[in-house]
Amino acid sequence: MRTFNILWILLFLFSETTVAQEVLTGIQVNEAVASAYKKRSEKKHDCNCGSTIEAKALPFFDDFSTSKVVPDQSKWIDKNVFVNENFAYRPLNKGVATFDALDSTGRIYKDADYIAFPADVLTSVPLRTDSVFTPVARKLTPADSLYFSFYYQPQGIANEPEEWDTLLLEFSYFTGDTVFSHVDSIWVSANTYLENEQDTIHPFDTLWAPPGCNPNMYKVNFETLTWGDWVQMPCDSVMVPEKKWKEVWSSMGMKLDTFQLKYGSDFARVMIPIIDSVFFENGFQFRFRNYASIANDIIPAWKSNVDEWNIDLVYLNYNRSLADTTFRMVTFSERAPSFLKRYEVMPYRQYRADPINTLAPEVHLYISNLDKIEHNTKYRYEVYGTDGTFYYSYDGGSCNLPPVYTYGFQNCNTSCGAAHACPPVNSSFDVDYNTDTTSFIIKHYISDSSESNILVDSAIYKQGFYNYFAYDDGTPELGYSLEPAGAQLACKFKLNMADTLQGVQIHFNRIQNNSNPNYFKLMVWSDNNGKPGEVIYEEDGKRVEWNDGIYSFYPYMFEKPLKVSGTIYVGFEQAQFGGLNIGFDANHDRRENIFYNVENTWYQSNYAGALLIRPIIGSNLVLNSGNHILTNKKLKVYPNPAQNRLYFDLKHEQNGTSVIEVYSLLGARVIQTETTHNYIDVSGLPKGIYLLRMKSGNDFYTAKFQKQ
Repeated sequence: MRTFNILWILLFLFSETTVAQEVLTGIQVNEAVASAYKKRSEKKHDCNCGSTIEAKALPFFDDFSTSKVVPDQSKWIDKNVFVNENFAYRPLNKGVATFDALDSTGRIYKDADYIAFPADVLTSVPLRTDSVFTPVARKLTPADSLYFSFYYQPQGIANEPEEWDTLLLEFSYFTGDTVFSHVDSIWVSANTYLENEQDTIHPFDTLWAPPGCNPNMYKVNFETLTWGDWVQMPCDSVMVPEKKWKEVWSSMGMKLDTFQLKYGSDFARVMIPIIDSVFFENGFQFRFRNYASIANDIIPAWKSNVDEWNIDLVYLNYNRSLADTTFRMVTFSERAPSFLKRYEVMPYRQYRADPINTLAPEVHLYISNLDKIEHNTKYRYEVYGTDGTFYYSYDGGSCNLPPVYTYGFQNCNTSCGAAHACPPVNSSFDVDYNTDTTSFIIKHYISDSSESNILVDSAIYKQGFYNYFAYDDGTPELGYSLEPAGAQLACKFKLNMADTLQGVQIHFNRIQNNSNPNYFKLMVWSDNNGKPGEVIYEEDGKRVEWNDGIYSFYPYMFEKPLKVSGTIYVGFEQAQFGGLNIGFDANHDRRENIFYNVENTWYQSNYAGALLIRPIIGSNLVLNSGNHILTNKKLKVYPNPAQNRLYFDLKHEQNGTSVIEVYSLLGARVIQTETTHNYIDVSGLPKGIYLLRMKSGNDFYTAKFQKQ
């Protein structure tokens, strides 16, 4: 829980004067988890609700590198924790399981409180700790040296757990009694209960279990069911051996820097010998649990995610020893980096204007050897077009990589280490003057020379050149706000050539019930010696909006495109009290480009990260043949928003034909057609904002419209 939030609330409420200040909070909705939950809910007829999970033989291992968002359901039975590559600080390999205050739907737990409450649970599938089956079947006993190990980290790059926000590990054992477990359910076609296609099952009708189930089972229906619908019906009561849980390990919460000083590493290893015979069973399970406590919710946006823990490399097996703490694995630690010096994404025409100075001289990778011995490794990267066209590559040669536990990640401080961990960007991307947007795929490979150069690990980055600048990677780990009303925020962007600013797209974090009605004034400033200067554009009456999709951005298009050059600052002035909660990428430190205004004085941000604010750049869609900017008033379109047809009031030229092009906000052309009508069909377009470009005779016209 962020204690400083509560203290600041008290100071704010009881002070006579206030000044603008930055506030970081957790996210209230994890959109990736929420999307996964929605997909599971839509597949309800695939539910195997009454199935019993068969216990699996040892070993058990998971490094969370193969599953995404939800834990691997062949190894875990819960869906609470978040499997990701974002929230850990310097993980041993790509992928961790993050425990926090969000449930399996991606939202704050309903019983969340400022007093520590039980939050996420991660439970293994049942395991056979009673026997082994290869090379021959035999019984397992405490003499077989059964060990359980894992790595853990508090906070990561998000919020630190307080002392009472603990992480627990528990082992299961059987008591010898039998207890009720659950009611076995099956999905049944409503046709079973209907006589014909015109028949209906009404609310409050009683439905009895189908043949093959316990005849005493029934269900009171609460929805109208018609021919072709499906209904989940109880089938039988399931009795199981009683299982209880024993705590075998726990850690109190702490800040990451305190943890690093205490253990001398970013992740700490836990090694637990299993010697109690009660744990040697057919159906043994283990589970991790965490306690969390949220901030006071005087302001709704502050009732957000907190108290993160990360775990990795969970391993249970026999014939281990206390010294068996390593893995024969050479791997990349984090996501692959951008090849650009300043940005994650930038407009292609801006890149073409100065490709050499736009590229980074080198990129930084984190490579770890999880084995106990040194390995001779080879590294290379390859660059492809999205169509598979090969462009160029880099070969870093061979290098001896010592164990990460002793020497840390491979770094730039040694000659061969620099060739692997800090490879140069040794060529520019292809330049195509006939293309407005494009992207390239960068593939990094690390392999072990001692094993016939077998591929050990890879990391892939998609280098985008679209119609916007972005410092962020598109995933918010935190939320950024300013207080109070009248506070101003500006993000700095440097252009390589004069261009047209069409608008700004912003990702606002969703909060409970999307209850963020705040308004703001969209603003653009010129540069004044490295800080925002004169206001060169402002547009009032904007409010927090969201688009459909995971971590989507909402485009705030300008009424009149703005010609810009050099260094500009885009942002807003908020109209009322209550932070706007902008997505904050804590993995990329771009604080030197974030400024906030206090009493007419601009200050640089104190927080390491990047805001999910992206200026939309590109004049190609709004220029006529004379290279003069046309406003949206040149062409009126209706209805706006449109559903099926989009009409326009411009008359055709002498030949009665107009050429129509429609572009998405990413610059992709989604419609190209010729028409003699005063409308086009847009029914096939996804929801969103689009730009229409019409060529009639020798003139070009543009208009912005929304598809519902």
